[in-house]
Amino acid sequence: QVQLVESGGGLVQAGDSLRLSCAASGLPFSTYAMGWFRQAPGKERDFVAAISRRGVSIHYANSVKGRFTISRDNTKNTVYLQMNNLQPVDTAVYYCAKNRGNGVGAGDQMLSEYDYWGQGTQVTVSS
Repeated sequence: QVQLVESGGGLVQAGDSLRLSCAASGLPFSTYAMGWFRQAPGKERDFVAAISRRGVSIHYANSVKGRFTISRDNTKNTVYLQMNNLQPVDTAVYYCAKNRGNGVGAGDQMLSEYDYWGQGTQVTVSS
């Protein structure tokens, strides 16, 4: 079965960096686009970034553009999220997700475009 396992979260100070990883198994990883979402306490799950199956097309939420970088290594079945200059507003549980298709498009911010989710990894940024 499809499994997505996130790692790399933690407690950091404002201005620090973290790199999240999401290891996928049970699927032809290079066939699908992947995404990262986050959910802060009491809030909805929000789109962060998405990457097409070969990494050619990438899309970021405006709130992270210029600070976060999504990438993937299809030889390792892993998608990454490099997060720089972290701020307290970035505090959330971060989830990776498998897109139903292979590309990045207008709908990739929608939860319904993703059919498998990881368990999440907590990122806490102190001021």
